[in-house]
Amino acid sequence: MHDQLMEIYKKLFEHFGPRHWWPADSPFEMIMGAILTQNVSWSSAATAIESLKNEGILSIEGILSCDPENLASLIRPARYHNQKAKKLQSFCQVAAEEFGGDLDAFLSLEMGTLRERLLGIFGIGPETADCIILYAAEKPIFVIDAYTKRIFSRLGFCPEKISYEDLQQFFMSNLPQDVDLYNEYHAQIDALGHHTCLKSKPHCGECPAAYRCTARQA
Repeated sequence: MHDQLMEIYKKLFEHFGPRHWWPADSPFEMIMGAILTQNVSWSSAATAIESLKNEGILSIEGILSCDPENLASLIRPARYHNQKAKKLQSFCQVAAEEFGGDLDAFLSLEMGTLRERLLGIFGIGPETADCIILYAAEKPIFVIDAYTKRIFSRLGFCPEKISYEDLQQFFMSNLPQDVDLYNEYHAQIDALGHHTCLKSKPHCGECPAAYRCTARQA
């Protein structure tokens, strides 16, 4: 199974090239982006991040000092702005109150402990928590998203409705625990899901993994 997964990875990498993911200037920016990109495109989240930068509040202190209504207005491009403002401030409150604002101390927690604490924060579910662990804390955990389920069920590796935990375990038990590999593999999957392996009208003729797809369309 390891060889099959690595073969697909190599074909994706050859097709898309390095994805340079996650696009952020700091771990804190990455974390804010992971929350803002929930249920929206990355371009929308990036616009919201830019608004926070322009306002000079892209920091734990800055987010906490901002009035919730003003914060929601600034991140409006990311949609669900009222809920996401609350999510941003909830994360920053934990970082400030439990770790004295020391994000490095927060991210240096043992991976299981860090994941458990992240999941206890309002608005952070498994995918967002794992993105933070992989891309901000640089710890080896494989991120699962809707693209991963769609692509690997079509490739015949798993049922379409497999659970997050089961699919994550599938990857992590069949690939070496390597931060760089998990980073790039997830980015390649997202590229394939976003550009090629679409939900309703996949571009199968452009897919580098179509050779083993069970749902390939002519």
